[in-house]
Amino acid sequence: MIQKEIKAMQTRIGVEPDGFWGPKSVAACQAHLRSLMPKKNPWPKSDQDSLTKFYGRAGDESQLAPINVEGLGIKYDGKPVKIIRCHKKVGASLLRVLTELSKSPQRYVLEKYAGCFNNRAMRGGTLPSLHARGAAVDLDPDSNANHQHWPSSATMPLEVMEEFAKEGWLPAGAYWSRDAMHFQCTQ
Repeated sequence: MIQKEIKAMQTRIGVEPDGFWGPKSVAACQAHLRSLMPKKNPWPKSDQDSLTKFYGRAGDESQLAPINVEGLGIKYDGKPVKIIRCHKKVGASLLRVLTELSKSPQRYVLEKYAGCFNNRAMRGGTLPSLHARGAAVDLDPDSNANHQHWPSSATMPLEVMEEFAKEGWLPAGAYWSRDAMHFQCTQ
């Protein structure tokens, strides 16, 4: 993002708009997103025991449910997406987020959908990814790759993160300062 965009984002989250994204901006952004989340977050903690207790075994496709996203402008490799398979516990929430995004100026991120369920390990690790449980989604990976720093290099709009936060989803960019394409249903 350019300095002007960072200053606008800083104003939105309530810190001095100096154009420098440092520890104060990170903390304010995380506090801002937490303030939007449901008071009782519906999602589990991110440790493997909590995830298995809540979602079941990673890779268990019997826990997946299709959500109809036809007409929301979601595209994968330029082709319209009609159905997304996700964990049955996150489907309604994901559909609400995607529907809201489809009505927003940031709807362009939906044209760069990069997947939900994918039975694989976390990148660079051996533990199952949240994608292996159908409880994570990736958007606009070309501009928000795993090792791109958010927001200085990655460009995921704060407004997209806010829509996910309203449903209790964690936006990776705001919490890990990278992988801004990734949103997951954990606390």
